[in-house]
Amino acid sequence: MIEKRPFDSLGQFDADWLAARYHFSFSGYHDPTRVHWGALRVWNDDTIQPKTGFPPHPHADMEIITYVRTGAITHQDSMGNKGRTEAGDVQVMSAGSGVTHAEYNLEDEATTLYQIWILPKSHGGKPYWGAAKFPKADRAGSLVTLASGFEADQARGALPIRQDARILAATLQPGQDVTYTLDAGRHAYLAVAKGKASVNGVDLGPRDGAAIRDETTIRVSASDDAEIVLVDAP
Repeated sequence: MIEKRPFDSLGQFDADWLAARYHFSFSGYHDPTRVHWGALRVWNDDTIQPKTGFPPHPHADMEIITYVRTGAITHQDSMGNKGRTEAGDVQVMSAGSGVTHAEYNLEDEATTLYQIWILPKSHGGKPYWGAAKFPKADRAGSLVTLASGFEADQARGALPIRQDARILAATLQPGQDVTYTLDAGRHAYLAVAKGKASVNGVDLGPRDGAAIRDETTIRVSASDDAEIVLVDAP
């Protein structure tokens, strides 16, 4: 089963500093058919204007993954962490028992990113923040795991999260494809960050999404220079 979610069907919020598109119900946007997908709760497509951002605000019991598409985002939190994550790279915050953080675009250009929230396996725990570089050249023509709750993935450089889930990405040239095996009962969600691609024959354009389950193999074929992000969650 593949449910295509065209970009123009997503929830939206527009302000002078932020243009947000919501793949799932979020903030003032509510669609009862798009509340979550398994443990995947939020997938926001944000464009943040220069010298603006999200002021300090609290979170608890959520795994928050930020995938920067263009520009950069600067993070600071109540744990004393501060870091700048550039395009193609990833940061993860396990909110655990509670944390306050802020996210700012301190650049001279707009920043675009995916903000992905995944429900953790259990409540509480010490909050955590981390970031890592994932050069696009290293994932040309292949899926690379960016964040994961599985120890084997973490041993290969994936950022840790507190759920049996994976966040993967690939860059593809026209005619290239990648495959991913989806285990029974799992929920996959794929977004095309750039370009055009098909998923098991379903065509997706720029910034479209697709909710996937009950597909043993996911085959993504690019018809343009494409950048894809995939979540596999329980």
